[in-house]
Amino acid sequence: MQKVIFLLAIMFTVFSCNKEVPTQFSEEALNDSFISLEGQSVFFSKILDKYQGQTLFIDVWASWCGDCLKGMPKVKALQQEYSDVTFIFLSLDKSQKAWKKGINKYNVVGEHYFMQSGWKGSFGEFLDLDWIPRYMIIDKQGTINLFRAERADDKRIKEHL
Repeated sequence: MQKVIFLLAIMFTVFSCNKEVPTQFSEEALNDSFISLEGQSVFFSKILDKYQGQTLFIDVWASWCGDCLKGMPKVKALQQEYSDVTFIFLSLDKSQKAWKKGINKYNVVGEHYFMQSGWKGSFGEFLDLDWIPRYMIIDKQGTINLFRAERADDKRIKEHL
């Protein structure tokens, strides 16, 4: 019985240790370079600066991603409900051509940037990106209020908007 209790205590300790959730972007993530719809290279820090003082909903997606497309109607519903929030879409498409085609095909309305460094770039590494879609909420002060949501109907999204 003591062995069982000991094993349960160890398992609880190991599985309950949560990785600290960041509230600010790392320097590396801020210095990662994205491509605007106009074809200009822009650091992530400049994207945040552009929308300073606004609540941001960040959607990391790709036009080839079934789960991303499945969540898109829910994202569009959020856009209708929270018209004062800026919606930023960061694409992991395989090419800029596919990215732009996906925006038009799926009528994705918002601010758009192409993640040229991909999954393993500084931004992707900061997010510990292992699945898309990935949703984040940044408050008006620039604090990351919601670091990881993988479903557009995650109740925490509305709590932070």
